[in-house]
Amino acid sequence: MSELNSIVHEEFGQNFRVLKRNDQTCELQTIIRDRNTNRNDFKFYADRLIRLVIEESLNQLPYSPTSVITPIGFPYEGLQFEKGNCGVSIVRSGEAMEQGLRDCCRSMRIGKILIDSDHDTHEAKVVYAKFPEDIAQRKVLLMYPIMSTGNTVVKAVSVLKDHSVLEENIVLANLFCTPPATQTIVTAFPQMKILTSEIHPVAPNHFGQKYFGTD
Repeated sequence: MSELNSIVHEEFGQNFRVLKRNDQTCELQTIIRDRNTNRNDFKFYADRLIRLVIEESLNQLPYSPTSVITPIGFPYEGLQFEKGNCGVSIVRSGEAMEQGLRDCCRSMRIGKILIDSDHDTHEAKVVYAKFPEDIAQRKVLLMYPIMSTGNTVVKAVSVLKDHSVLEENIVLANLFCTPPATQTIVTAFPQMKILTSEIHPVAPNHFGQKYFGTD
């Protein structure tokens, strides 16, 4: 376990993890935060960071032992991804992470939640939600790249729980979050697993607009 994750676990609990920090991830985070980054570069480097987060998030989902036969006829004892998982993106910025999930898991079903936040009070309300019918029996990878307050994610997880999804069956994949948002989420849902690339007092709230070209 990295020193950073040891510190994070002490403050936010065992279910909260930060992607291992190295020069590559730091560069990607820097480019995404740079106001001079053009949209094409922004999207390219954001997709790279998304892929890293998605890959590590998949490690939080269940695998089971399996045996295969190699082309030269020898058995190999390995692992296989368990069936019964799905993704859920929080519209709109969460949709930026969908392709990264599809690139890793081509057949995984993806649901959506649209939540509107009041600009003054930051109160969140659900506008739209569409999930697989059997989502209560699935492990859910919830995707949302930016958490400033945590209110949107709290509402989204509440909707999943209203659909009988167990809290411990939810993994939140996130790119950037602030310490207050982190505290809000882990306090509200201590059994949910959370993975982010960075905790920082200032979140890049321009992410969705820049990624989709609406800035």
